[in-house]
Amino acid sequence: MNVIGVLGGMGPLATVDFMRKVLDATSAARDQDHVPMIVSCLPQIPDRTAAFRGLGDSPLEAIVASGRRLTSAGADLIVMPCNTAHLWFDEVQAQLQRPMLHLVDAALREALDLAGPEARIGLLATDATTASGLYINRRLADAPPVQWLLPTAAEMLERVMPGIEAVKAGRLQDGQALLADAARALRQRGAAVLVLACTEIPIVLGAAACGLPVVDATAALARLVVASVGRG
Repeated sequence: MNVIGVLGGMGPLATVDFMRKVLDATSAARDQDHVPMIVSCLPQIPDRTAAFRGLGDSPLEAIVASGRRLTSAGADLIVMPCNTAHLWFDEVQAQLQRPMLHLVDAALREALDLAGPEARIGLLATDATTASGLYINRRLADAPPVQWLLPTAAEMLERVMPGIEAVKAGRLQDGQALLADAARALRQRGAAVLVLACTEIPIVLGAAACGLPVVDATAALARLVVASVGRG
């Protein structure tokens, strides 16, 4: 039995959303058909965006400590339902010495399948995820490079980051309004598909609000988990 370890708490609502999406992706007729998961939900892990900016402590030590709780409890395969935390993916995997699924790869695969190789794909993410090139520089070995379309600096400052922060604070309607504005701006500039590349964003935003097809990175990771353990 493959047990999934969920490195959660980044943020806590996103962790719950990920778990629900694993359930939704699973073909199950009874409790025993579901994916076994062990969850370590530690919201006190230092802020990933602040760390990238040099304005806060690195989250690496806390993420690894959380991951070791999972491996000690019997987790065979580790996932992190947080996009920005994947800036430390290689270091975390090296220290935990367990296989891990990469959220960005899951989202990229679904985006390319949905949009096709010639389409322009919009990206909604934290400023750390965007500026670091976590998505922009990521390549799938068997796929062409993605033609990315990004929010402007003003849109990041006035819409995207305040929208994400509103969701984290529980102000879901405020977050939805801000993020939907940013999504519509990308659509107007030619995005054919939108990748929701922060796990707070799909909590409040979907295709209807965006006005174009979306790839929910959280759901993409959930589907990859289910496929990896053969329960789809």
